[in-house]
Amino acid sequence: MVERSRFPALEIRGLNVFYGASHALQGVDLKLEGGVLSVVGRNGMGKTTLCQAIMGMVPVASGSINFAGQSLVGKTPAEIARMGVGYVPQGRRLWRSLSVDEHLQMVATKSGAWSIERIYSTFPRLAERKSNGGAQLSGGEQQMLAISRALLSNPKLLIMDEPTEGLAPVIVAQVEEMLVRLSEEGDMEVLVIEQNIGVACGISDNVAIMVNGRINRIAPAAELAADRELQQRLLGVGRHSHDETPEAPAMPSAEETTNGASAGHSVKIYMSNPVSPTRWSQPTPVAQLERSARVVTTGLASVTSGQAEIRQLASPGENVVLVAGTLDTKGDELRFMRDQIRAAGIPVRLVDLSTSGAHSGAEIPAHQIAAFHPRGSAGVFTGDRGQSVAGMTLAFSRWIERQKGIGGIISAAGSGGTAMVAPAMRALPIGVPKLIVSTVASGEVSKYVGPADITMMHSVADVQGLNSITEEVLSNAAQAMVGMVKARRGSRAKASGKPAVGLTMFGVTTPSVQQIVGLLEDTYDCLVFHATGIGGQSMEKLIDSGKVAGVIDITTTEICDMMMGGVFPATEDRFGAVIRTRMPYIGSVGALDMVNFAAPEAVPEKYNSRTFYPHNPQVTLMRTTPEECAAIGRWIGERLNQMEGQVRFFLPEGGVSALDAPGQAFHDPAARKALYSALEATVRQTSNRQLIRLPNHINDPEFAAAVVAAFRALHGGGRPASKREAQR
Repeated sequence: MVERSRFPALEIRGLNVFYGASHALQGVDLKLEGGVLSVVGRNGMGKTTLCQAIMGMVPVASGSINFAGQSLVGKTPAEIARMGVGYVPQGRRLWRSLSVDEHLQMVATKSGAWSIERIYSTFPRLAERKSNGGAQLSGGEQQMLAISRALLSNPKLLIMDEPTEGLAPVIVAQVEEMLVRLSEEGDMEVLVIEQNIGVACGISDNVAIMVNGRINRIAPAAELAADRELQQRLLGVGRHSHDETPEAPAMPSAEETTNGASAGHSVKIYMSNPVSPTRWSQPTPVAQLERSARVVTTGLASVTSGQAEIRQLASPGENVVLVAGTLDTKGDELRFMRDQIRAAGIPVRLVDLSTSGAHSGAEIPAHQIAAFHPRGSAGVFTGDRGQSVAGMTLAFSRWIERQKGIGGIISAAGSGGTAMVAPAMRALPIGVPKLIVSTVASGEVSKYVGPADITMMHSVADVQGLNSITEEVLSNAAQAMVGMVKARRGSRAKASGKPAVGLTMFGVTTPSVQQIVGLLEDTYDCLVFHATGIGGQSMEKLIDSGKVAGVIDITTTEICDMMMGGVFPATEDRFGAVIRTRMPYIGSVGALDMVNFAAPEAVPEKYNSRTFYPHNPQVTLMRTTPEECAAIGRWIGERLNQMEGQVRFFLPEGGVSALDAPGQAFHDPAARKALYSALEATVRQTSNRQLIRLPNHINDPEFAAAVVAAFRALHGGGRPASKREAQR
């Protein structure tokens, strides 16, 4: 990773720009320390002028623009580009006669993270159209090419003016993910001018709002996405035909309640644009607005006192329990649990995940969650149930990832609702109480729980109304949540104890891991994970959550099952947590000599001629071949190359498991040599990233001692040996 400058990536102070007598930018102050910053505003507020001023395309009347401590004022666009500032202009500005590939070849540099191959991989549509001229591309394809052209210059600061304009929703999501990745990689800072509120809030922690040539405020992205009043007041964001969510009706006055109006009242919902507008659209006739208006009648039964829509999840220092689900179908059950949790003195909020658009009275209504979809509420309220549920699932996960102050989360649902809430629960750190009362809880629940600590409680009867059975089950669930939250509160004052280290182990590497634990347990809390697919995922979940201080990933056998179709596979994200967190990594090749299958009759026919070892009647092990070992080595090597922290990966020449030793069933020096040769050919070794060959077997004491010595060196080193180590 490139170390960020001690100067802000971009700092603008008192910037003024005039067009004749028109004062376009009026004392703009803006700072981008690093990562991604979004700027939003209505048309004509000065956003494009701000971009052009940064790029030297319009004269600056007064003020300063500094890029990494260097002034840009007075420099030409070419000089600014050579300093490392890239620009994606609004309107694309492509050459009609040049092909896609010619556009890219013209600006490609010989070094840098972005190459033409990576561009074609990121935007496959451009690869398909590489021979087409600029005038032969659709608007979305032209926008992809404009973005690609800027990325190929590998700038240190990238200015993007409306980068998602004209792109299909799937490409919008792709661009959004790319911008987030650019921020995480740290090689490029990005200033994004964006009209899509969902994208603007999704890629940046904070969003600058421009009003009348000034930066009116910089708001936290989560607050802006949830605050429709602020969007309407400052950005003019209204409801469109794709957004079926009605405004929450106003509470009736005391006089109305006295006169009996509390039984219900009707409100008329107008859509400002019954047909999606374009820049050439004429104003919609009033008669058409009247015809397209909807009348919604809402009773007060679902709106209790104190349930006004909130802007922040919790007050500073406060943790709340979320009761989440589809209130349009499970409202009685969810409110029943909410009331029990509230009665126990726990702050609680209802989160509505309904896709019907009906008002529910929840503190966190459905439209507030839907705003976190990459396409905004248009990605959720589609009119198609399947698409809407998928959209809300994604939006809820993105919403919950950006929240603070969650003390616990509970839901009650059928199979669809369970699938909707589970991904968001998995996104929360280990230790935050998570409970789902579900009709599917007595069956196979691994696809819902995954590597998270989600508690599943069988509903017994269907979650469809309150009765003697569901009330008892839901009450138990609510009280269980209360107990977990209160116990967690009480445990916070306890000392954190020894730092945790995660270790992976299989039966055939148990002696190695036990020796490592014996050498570390005096000073570390050793968490051992069984390498059965979910074990590796669970360890990486803790790494992502910041729950472990180090990792000794001795047993990477899950890669074999992933690549060869075994029953204990890793996911493609294996090692991803280490890559994301840049944690120092100690790893090895434990049990890469085997693929796990169930009973012998379950082994695929294509493997009938292979070497097998019956671990027990229900587990059959298959020896990996030299060709398979080479493929495994290349896959692991590519992942090691992506790690930016310190890496020490050990290659025990005496064998990788208890079965890979002289006289044992899986002893195969040729396969081991193919594995190690592929790793050494693939891994780009540096002083930080090293492959270390040892003459020992993986279960030898000398191997364990070398691993522990490397671990201590990467995590502080210099500590005197413990009494246990000295004895050894």
